[in-house]
Amino acid sequence: MLALVKTAAGPGNVELRDMPEPMPAPHQVKLEVAACGLCGTDLHVWRDTFRNFPPVILGHEFAGRVVAEGEAVRGTTDPNARYAVLGATAVVDPADPFVRAGNFILSPTRRGMGHGVHGAFCRHAVVRPDQLFLLDATVPVEEGALVEPLAAAVHAVAEQTEVRASDVALVSGPGPIGLYCLMVLRHLGIKTLVAGTTADAPRLALARELGAARTIDVGSEDLADVVRAEAGPHGVDVAFEVAGAAASAAACLHALRPLGSYTQVGHFGHDITVPFDRIGFKQLRVTGSVGYTAATWTRTLTLIAQGLRPSRIVTHRLPLSRWQEGFAAFDKKTAAKVLLFPDA
Repeated sequence: MLALVKTAAGPGNVELRDMPEPMPAPHQVKLEVAACGLCGTDLHVWRDTFRNFPPVILGHEFAGRVVAEGEAVRGTTDPNARYAVLGATAVVDPADPFVRAGNFILSPTRRGMGHGVHGAFCRHAVVRPDQLFLLDATVPVEEGALVEPLAAAVHAVAEQTEVRASDVALVSGPGPIGLYCLMVLRHLGIKTLVAGTTADAPRLALARELGAARTIDVGSEDLADVVRAEAGPHGVDVAFEVAGAAASAAACLHALRPLGSYTQVGHFGHDITVPFDRIGFKQLRVTGSVGYTAATWTRTLTLIAQGLRPSRIVTHRLPLSRWQEGFAAFDKKTAAKVLLFPDA
């Protein structure tokens, strides 16, 4: 089968290859992939700035239908149903205390699909039945492929952060997760400002379509002035740093009111310098957010069933054979979200 493979360690080394058709082990099922989303992690694997184990098939945001079952799990799935797949738990140690507590994302021995084991930029993938989340029959399969990134935003906004209906929120960084944070905040009735750079112009325009009360191009506008106009003289109540940039983190700390909340969602990948005293002088509540739990996925599927549509940010739908076009658009920020589909 045709698959997008990280062939060797080092920057680049990603190409389409003919890979063997996977067969399910006794405890696994085989899925026909309907669609798979392109994630920032895929770019990091491409650049070799995220741990990976080549040769490995990329892709972990996907949905599909079961076409074969292993002997030990026969009869446990519905061949007529569509499933979203939690690829992050491909390899977990059940004895790990984080795994036992449901926080598998924090386990140091965990491996996820698309970098630790074979992923879903291909026609078929194998997983355990416990990685499957049933999609409501009324939900388009594209939405199922986007449960994973939306769940990361749900975890950040609704589980790691305390938000109230009267709050004004700032989302700094209008990438896919930032846009999904905006969608969840708007679903909760929170007035939300979204900040980005001039290079983010297409994504900031999309943020306005998704209900942002105000977008700010920090290259041409003063964020502090906009915050005062939209949130009052003391600042915003909650801030989500989603860009993974030092300037963005500093801007969030400056924009927050005393006793406000700061949630770190973006990843810097290196040490940064920020005005850390702001946390003490303002008595800010600071938390981090990475990934999700299985319970987050259940909550996310409920939101999708209620009408939240993560596909609203999809700007590019491409066959797998045009993966380079999708990677380039995502890397240059001309794409908000890219979905890749197996070639006919």
